[in-house]
Amino acid sequence: MSQILSQIPRQLLRQEQRLTPQLIQAMDILQLNALALESRIAQEVDGNPALEVLPGDEDVPEVSESAAEESSGGDDERALVVGDGSGAEFERLDSLVREYDWIDDEYRGSYSRSRADEAADSKQEAMNNAVARPPSLQEHLDEQWSLVDVSPRIRDIGTRIIAELDDNGRLTTALQTIAQDLDPPASMDELLFALREVQLLDPPGVAARNLQECLLLQLDALPGENELERRILQEHFDDLQRNRIPQIAKALGVEVDEVKAAIEVIGRLSLSPGSDLVATPAPAVVPDLVVEYDEAADRYDVRLARGNLRELRISPEFRELLERSRGDPKTREYVKQKIEAAAAIVDAVRFRRERLLEVGRHVVAAQRDFLDRGEKHLRILRMSDLAERLGCDPSTISRTVDEKYVQTPRGVYPLRFFFTGGAATDEGEELGWASIRAKVEEIIAGEDKSNPLSDDEIVARLSQAGVEIKRRTVAKYRAQLNIPPARQRRRY
Repeated sequence: MSQILSQIPRQLLRQEQRLTPQLIQAMDILQLNALALESRIAQEVDGNPALEVLPGDEDVPEVSESAAEESSGGDDERALVVGDGSGAEFERLDSLVREYDWIDDEYRGSYSRSRADEAADSKQEAMNNAVARPPSLQEHLDEQWSLVDVSPRIRDIGTRIIAELDDNGRLTTALQTIAQDLDPPASMDELLFALREVQLLDPPGVAARNLQECLLLQLDALPGENELERRILQEHFDDLQRNRIPQIAKALGVEVDEVKAAIEVIGRLSLSPGSDLVATPAPAVVPDLVVEYDEAADRYDVRLARGNLRELRISPEFRELLERSRGDPKTREYVKQKIEAAAAIVDAVRFRRERLLEVGRHVVAAQRDFLDRGEKHLRILRMSDLAERLGCDPSTISRTVDEKYVQTPRGVYPLRFFFTGGAATDEGEELGWASIRAKVEEIIAGEDKSNPLSDDEIVARLSQAGVEIKRRTVAKYRAQLNIPPARQRRRY
């Protein structure tokens, strides 16, 4: 495998100045993730009778060292062009077809029937476990609204209000705008009546025009009077957002502990009742690589994920047609073009797999500490450094990792996650930004909550640990971690 992998980057570098259609196609396929590549392969197979998917099993065999070496007999140096139709050209094309015969042998030898059954079972299980699309917020509210006893006019206005709600259930369109869009235009009294009726629907807090109203609507739905909570929201909403608990207590003439208890009740209310009701399904993530721990060897192994791609080959029918077309120039030309195009696709898919596997191995070697101990130990790894090590352009590495995912013992991560900058400690240890962010979180978690640390004080704590970063970097990491500034973290 190392031989073929070392040849491909040099070939790409030599051809960098003349972007051939084959190279453009290879780079395009390189950056596709597993799902996109599956779709691309289906398109190519549909459009080229010389290209086909191996019959029966559809999952990708694991690429082995021997298979890669067997396939590396100089094919990376060839130019996939149509020749002059001589006997040598026919021999080259016939050889080209034979080159991919190793796929059949390697595939059938390494991919057993039981493994195919397991893959099929996992696919069927995924289909069986697929969750039906939940109703949207608008559908959920429309169904309730249809049961409310109101006049046809108010029903139309309420339906329009529901249609204007955003994904959080908030009404961001001005009532005046809604009034003018209705035919005939609605009066403000009609709008406010319809709005109040819609705000009584489930979940509590929908159709609020701002956060304050959203929280008050939810408070109305709770049992009990909740008078202190209501006064805090109505009279001291700005102080509440700024965590000015003593000021609120003094203004309302109550104890600080009473205000803290009321704020705990308010804190259990939802900021976005609409999105809480209808969760957005997470996009499908199909890993391209799998990292597994070999306990006996105390190492992490990387392999291509099975079950998400199909293996390609040149059609046996075209192999026979190639032999029969020696006396037919027109058929010969057609066969040559289709085989050249099919070979280019097979080459591009093979290059993608080999490059992806090699990048994955370098990532695992560099991030062993992360795999052993977690995100705090993510190391600095730059694409430019890996590109130099592999003898290719950084853009090739970027295409390789773009939208790819890797399944590790710690979960599924974007491959790009493992490429990060960072800072060096006084002892020379290199820490990735994720590690530094985790340190910021750790420092804040251990602070005195009655006197929380400012960003400058966090910078000083990091400096004591040998990590030098700026205050704005700490502020950025706090925001990423959804941690408020010191004044809002203070507990009384």
